[in-house]
Amino acid sequence: MRQANIKFTYHDYLQLPDDKRYELVEGELFLVPSPTLHHQKILRNLLAALHAYSRQHGLGEVFQSPCDVVLSEISVLQPDLLFVSSERMGILTEANIQGAPDLVVEILSPSTRQRDLGIKRNVYAKYGVCEYWIIDPESKTVEILSWAKDGYCAAAVVSETDLLSTGLFPGMELDLAPIFR
Repeated sequence: MRQANIKFTYHDYLQLPDDKRYELVEGELFLVPSPTLHHQKILRNLLAALHAYSRQHGLGEVFQSPCDVVLSEISVLQPDLLFVSSERMGILTEANIQGAPDLVVEILSPSTRQRDLGIKRNVYAKYGVCEYWIIDPESKTVEILSWAKDGYCAAAVVSETDLLSTGLFPGMELDLAPIFR
C-alpha cells in the first residue's frame, strides 16, 4: 500500500525554528541553503539599483530575502528579490507579503537552479506574479518572463553588456555590467 504524500501548510511553516531558511512550495517543505558571496553581490547591486529608482519615482517597494511571500496556504516562498508597486501596497503586512508581488527575482545557484527553473516558475505563474526575472551568474544574463493567462512567456534575455528595461520601472534603462561586478 502506498503512503499518501503529506502536505505542509502555512500553519506548519510558522512552527519551524527560525535558525534556518525554509520555503513551502505547493505543500512541500524545502530547506534553503545560504547563498554564495557572488550571489549576494549580484543581489546587493540589483537591490540598490531598483530601490533607488523605485524610490526616486515613487513606484513602490523593493525587498530582498529573507522575506516571506505568502501565495497560498501551501506556498510560502522567499525570492531573492521582489517588488510591489504602489498600487498594490495592500498586500504588505507587518510580517510578510500576502499575495503575488509585481516582480520576483531569483538568482540561480547550483542548489536551487532546478527548483527556480521548474516548480517555483510554475508557482509564481499560478499565483499571478507579473514578471519573473531569472538571473544566471554564470552566463551573466537576466531572463525576463512576463505573465500571461496560460503561464509565462519569454519577454527578453538580457546580457551584462545590455540595458534592461521593463514596464514595471518606466523609463529605467538598467546597465547590467555593474550588477554582475
